Amino acid sequence: MDPRFRDTFGPELSIGKAVEIMTASFAQVGYSTPGLDARLLLADIAGVKRIEFIVAPERPVGADWQRLTEAAERRLAGEPVARLIGSWEFWSLPFALDASTLVPRPETETVVEAVLAAIDRSSGRDASLRILDLGTGCGAILVALLSELPNAFGIGVDRELGAARLAQANAERNRVAKRAAFIAGDWATAIVGNFDVVVSNPPYVASGAIATLDPEVRCHDPPLALDGGPDGLCAYRSIIADLPRLLAREGTAAFEVGAGQAEAVVALVEGANLRPAIRRDLAGRDRVVLGLPSVRQDTPNKPCDEMRREKHLA
Repeated sequence: MDPRFRDTFGPELSIGKAVEIMTASFAQVGYSTPGLDARLLLADIAGVKRIEFIVAPERPVGADWQRLTEAAERRLAGEPVARLIGSWEFWSLPFALDASTLVPRPETETVVEAVLAAIDRSSGRDASLRILDLGTGCGAILVALLSELPNAFGIGVDRELGAARLAQANAERNRVAKRAAFIAGDWATAIVGNFDVVVSNPPYVASGAIATLDPEVRCHDPPLALDGGPDGLCAYRSIIADLPRLLAREGTAAFEVGAGQAEAVVALVEGANLRPAIRRDLAGRDRVVLGLPSVRQDTPNKPCDEMRREKHLA
């Protein structure tokens, strides 16, 4: 047991004191959200409700103190909170996780925002859309889109059977399972048909850069979901090469990209005869590359200002 917890954790420990101790310990090792981490662990392990942290901080941890101690030690050793509690929130929706999936990250919500913005400018959210999510992982992007598009149907594909099964469970958990299907496959090789939306957050870390990633990612995310090949672009080449047969005439493609990759993915999108656009995340980084129809019937050369890049768009 870590000495920071050994002398203080026990069944009589109050939740307020537990938060104080864990927050101080997590802050000492440099975690960016130590207080939130502490509260999430208590909520998951001891069933503490959010309001109890405010109105009942004297409540004892009780019989769950040993499990809490183990979780606090594992967090202190670098294991992400999402892995410890086995779930995470994305687009204000809950998603179960396992070892076969990435932890959905806030910046990935930019993909959802970009797709919805494109739909708002074209068919509208009530249209009967077909969505394809390649590399679906826990299903976060597809489930989030289906939650906003009441008449859409989506297919999620992942190379890991376990991930596809977990995504199906997450669709059920978020009440969109009747409009979703999940399969295991190698990108789009087994997929036939035209889709109004093709989305992907593929592996995009260059193989040689994986060793430089933050330990929380490098040591706990599945390598298959990180490794994008020698230059990080292998998955993009494979997926974008299939867009001419996958994407409906007025369809939209959207890809999350890593740092410094937007220009290369833009070139691939242009090679597929689509009109590229780039959307930045809240940190101001190029996060999503879209492939839009070459000719738009509504506003041919006037993409939304927030997505405009004149050097890329006609």
